[in-house]
Amino acid sequence: MASSSGEVVIVPRNFVLLEELERAEKGNTDMTISYGLSESDDITLTTWMCTILGPIGCGLENRIVSLMVTCGPGYPNECPTVKFLSKVNYPFVDGAGNFDTKAAKLLWDRNKRIETVLVFIRSLFVKKEYAKLQQPPEGATY
Repeated sequence: MASSSGEVVIVPRNFVLLEELERAEKGNTDMTISYGLSESDDITLTTWMCTILGPIGCGLENRIVSLMVTCGPGYPNECPTVKFLSKVNYPFVDGAGNFDTKAAKLLWDRNKRIETVLVFIRSLFVKKEYAKLQQPPEGATY
């Protein structure tokens, strides 16, 4: 964002997160995902409870996949950490449910948001190379 004098204005972390919270609460996001603060009194806006609706044509079709997203003090300059609560079988999720951004080839920049990460993960679920992966039973958790 550039100011009228041409200098770049860096939007503070909490302003970015408040904007994300407002978009989510008003339903102005991709309708196949949802997210909000895990605790309504979290004044640091750090921990987010998220869901992804499993896309058609994958082992998670029509399932609700639950995740926890943590936006650390470096957010949005640094990618949030993502931990799956619903058990899934993908090479970009480790045995404890942690999302591996390197394995998933997620390239981060400060213009990306929580919604960006969730939509990206959802797009990975339908990749052809993962089509034959057996998924844990619905309701299984880490």
